[in-house]
Amino acid sequence: MGPANLFILVLTTTAPLLSTSQPFNYSMAKPSMVWINNASSSYYDIPTVDPAAVTSFVPQGANSSSGFAFAAGFVCASTPVCDVSLFAVSIVSYARNRLFLEQVVWSANRDHLVRENATLEFTSHGNLVLRDVDGSHVWSSSTSGQSVAGMVISGIGNLMLFDKKNATVWQSFDHPTDTLIRGQSLLEGMKLTTSTSATNTTKNQFYITVLPHGLYAYVESTPPQLYFSFYYSVADHRKENDLTRVTFMNGSLTIFVQSDRFGGISLPASESNQYMKLESNGHLRLYDWDDRSILYEVMQIDDCDYPTVCGEYGICIGAECICPYENTFFKAVDERRPHLGCTPLTPISCQEKQRHRLLALPSISYFDKNYTVVNAKSMAHCKKACLKSCSCRAIIFSYYHNDSYGECVWVTKVFSLQSMKHEDVGYNSTAYLKVQIDENKTKVMLGATLGAIGALLLLVTGICLCLKRRGKYEEKDEFDFDQLPGMLASKKLGDGGFGSVFQGELGEEKVAVKRLEGARQGKKEFLAEVETIGSIEHINLVRLIGFCAEKSERLLVYEYMSRGSLDRWIYYHHNNAPLDWCTRWRIILGIAKGLCYLHEECRHIIAHLDIKPQNILLDGKFSAKVADFGLCKLINRDQSKVMTMMRGTPGYLAPEWLTSRITEKVDVYSFGVVLMEISVTVLPEQVSDDEASVPEEGVQLTEEGSEKEAVSQHLLCVPLETLNLSIFLQKDVLY
Repeated sequence: MGPANLFILVLTTTAPLLSTSQPFNYSMAKPSMVWINNASSSYYDIPTVDPAAVTSFVPQGANSSSGFAFAAGFVCASTPVCDVSLFAVSIVSYARNRLFLEQVVWSANRDHLVRENATLEFTSHGNLVLRDVDGSHVWSSSTSGQSVAGMVISGIGNLMLFDKKNATVWQSFDHPTDTLIRGQSLLEGMKLTTSTSATNTTKNQFYITVLPHGLYAYVESTPPQLYFSFYYSVADHRKENDLTRVTFMNGSLTIFVQSDRFGGISLPASESNQYMKLESNGHLRLYDWDDRSILYEVMQIDDCDYPTVCGEYGICIGAECICPYENTFFKAVDERRPHLGCTPLTPISCQEKQRHRLLALPSISYFDKNYTVVNAKSMAHCKKACLKSCSCRAIIFSYYHNDSYGECVWVTKVFSLQSMKHEDVGYNSTAYLKVQIDENKTKVMLGATLGAIGALLLLVTGICLCLKRRGKYEEKDEFDFDQLPGMLASKKLGDGGFGSVFQGELGEEKVAVKRLEGARQGKKEFLAEVETIGSIEHINLVRLIGFCAEKSERLLVYEYMSRGSLDRWIYYHHNNAPLDWCTRWRIILGIAKGLCYLHEECRHIIAHLDIKPQNILLDGKFSAKVADFGLCKLINRDQSKVMTMMRGTPGYLAPEWLTSRITEKVDVYSFGVVLMEISVTVLPEQVSDDEASVPEEGVQLTEEGSEKEAVSQHLLCVPLETLNLSIFLQKDVLY
């Protein structure tokens, strides 16, 4: 980019706390002066840093020093050709005989830019008047006849007209635009209003204003919608004519009533000067003069709390924007830029209120909860009130327990909506958006609804017939479980996953028969699983002896384990004597070997997925064997992870289950929990039957002297080559 010319001298002044040791010279303008917005009146041809904002300042007494100052003059407001300008107060810097525009902090004509050869006249009557090139009036200070003697810029950037007694007649600080300078105050009733964009200075829809109790930020609509507030209860301290003000100080944005201070928003303090700008997107941001990057977000609110973060009707979910009922009732303004919002497919017509409908959006909230319909306390009344009024475009109904009593918020213009969770805020919220139902769409919807109802009735009838026939078939073909040879149905050993376990006999050998109940596998899938389990054999895995897959019956025949499951011996539920440490160690080692075989030595990795004491069986010599493969999952060895639904027992589930992407290491986690249960003493009065399924909460670590002594006895049972297991090297791990 080439350099841009600077046009006209008006005023410059040195600001306090600048980095220069030899600042700009001070200047003052007197009445009966005229400045023209053209290049011919420039004293110097000085390029700016940013040609997008060409300025018109020339300092008096320019020298080799560098620093920052305030200056007033014409500032170019268009690119690449400078054909329209602002009359503005700006922060400028001077270095190496060059003047640089840093930031516009106030302007007189943001909504009516002037062209080349426009004039600024300081009349003999003390009025400051801005006229366009055709002589049309654009702006004035309205100070004629008030004995104005001169014009200056103060050290904090306030452009002032003063009288012969040096009293201020007019000042730019009373007419703020979108920027606050440190030391500047917003008085009650004053506003900061955003520009449309960085290249369009026209006033936009966001503004901040001071009300009697504090600072409030709104987005324009009818009525305005509140998206930020900072206030204190100052009513008891206000007299009738007292005014509230908010002052930008070093380190805070502070509320005052007269001279009394009532708290404020904390800000980062700085030795250099700062300014605060209300951006076009509604953010209030703090900047240092030395660094134009964002220093601080003054409004500490979530991104989804800004009214236009996802445009009109857009739903803000985290960092993403989506349209509600997309392609049915709404469409994106620009599919490539979802943050621009959504628009209704059919505009709402007040002449066809009978076609208005409310679309429910559960768990959706809104940034403004200020406009409440007081006489609508139930959801039904809230919806009815909105449908009666054409100005209502949406309602937000919030409630705690049920929707018969809650808070109804009426929205006349729908900006960005926001997703919410009940557990985060403690209440429920549902948004209802008003839409216009197209006549053709109504017919289509009616036909589709009737068709869907008919199809549903046919489906239900078909299912009932199938179930009835299946029941008759099963009743006819089912054989009597008690009549199986060697089956002792009266000797129930317990309940396992998906079925009950009974004692049986095959010849002279005792067996355990598991009868699967509620199994949803077909015969083919059941046989495939049996083939997989039957192909593995290890001393620490319960051996599958046989199976039955006759009609709907599914039986698995395992070797009989006389000591039952491990939980009987570590929870003391069955008055069994406590296991000594040598036995516990052998059990732990047996489980580890069984899992190692499943994970490392089979053709496929076999993840058991339900390791717990109830699924560890003990033979007559207390040798441990892993049992119950009803939840197991085969994993190819070239897979790093596998997707599967959460399964297993609460308390033994690894954190990886939260992602549903797991490996065989979830068994290792469960084994660690079982190891802790085996290693510590669990007193019967401390663990109930329900707590046994949650070992992290149920396990009680004891510090009995006899148990501490058992650790040394336990270590005598551990083979030397296994002592590298760190868990057995420190007593404090177990006690």
